Amino acid sequence: MKLFPIAPDASDVRAGGATKSRWRRALGEPLLHFLVVGGFLFGAYQLPTPPQGEGEANTNQIVLTKDDVRQLAISWLAQGRSSPTTEQVRGLVDQKVTEEILFREAVALGLDRDDEVVKRRLAQKMDFLASDVASMQEPTDADLKAWFDKNSETFALPAHATFRHLYFSTDKHGKGTEEAAAAALALVEGKSPDSSEVAASGDPFMFQTHYGDATPEQMAKEFGPEFSKALFQLTPGKWVGPVKSGYGWHLVWIDSIEPGRIPSYAEVMPNVKAGWVQDQYQEIKRTSLEEMRSRYSVIVPPIEAADFQDLQVPPGYNLALEVSAQ
Repeated sequence: MKLFPIAPDASDVRAGGATKSRWRRALGEPLLHFLVVGGFLFGAYQLPTPPQGEGEANTNQIVLTKDDVRQLAISWLAQGRSSPTTEQVRGLVDQKVTEEILFREAVALGLDRDDEVVKRRLAQKMDFLASDVASMQEPTDADLKAWFDKNSETFALPAHATFRHLYFSTDKHGKGTEEAAAAALALVEGKSPDSSEVAASGDPFMFQTHYGDATPEQMAKEFGPEFSKALFQLTPGKWVGPVKSGYGWHLVWIDSIEPGRIPSYAEVMPNVKAGWVQDQYQEIKRTSLEEMRSRYSVIVPPIEAADFQDLQVPPGYNLALEVSAQ
């Protein structure tokens, strides 16, 4: 006779632990979360619109709850209007009912089929679903720190430069602009950038002559990439140049340059979670789409560039509608 042991057998404990471990791994799968939430939303959507065969009265019944009516009133207020009157609420309800009737009748007629706008909208909703599943997951601090260690480069802070410059216009000096700037450098060398004598050495500039905490990207947009690259290699505390830009030539005084750096985890902790959630969203979307694709066989004709050489836009083609549906 086998008696119940006071303590479980070790093999039973290992088997039970392995089973629990497998369940934990299964429950942690993003794809499972995606499918469960999708099934829940699908079921919730089906509730107010029972399928055919449950009685004509139920099939054609449109039910708005008190919360539905309150939501209509909230949407009204969200547009910057005052509280709706009873008649206005009745109008909102009538509009909602009319919309539901038209929707059901359109589906009954099959108008939702082969409609590119509807297809894109439903695909977009599936994308939102993956995003919702990702945001439901709550990472631990250890998860976030581990993710940050792998992705710290994405939080890199750019270099910053605070500088002044003297401008020399190609419109005024022509081919001798660089030489004019070099001659001015000999005159201003060793002099304070705040002196009036220095300020009078250059030409008027259409933008600023002093920039604080400027990044390489900002300077590339304003002066061109060549100027930006040279700027962050200059020595602070003296006049240097000439440096070429898209406008002409410049003499530059660097007050300070702060090199780019990788911030600590504590500095960017709020943004780390947003990045982690975005990564989870991309992974859920990827794995879910792979699983969905595995259920389909895709047949595409051979694609040759020559097939599209004689294409023309049909008269009356509504490009705005196509773009809005993206």
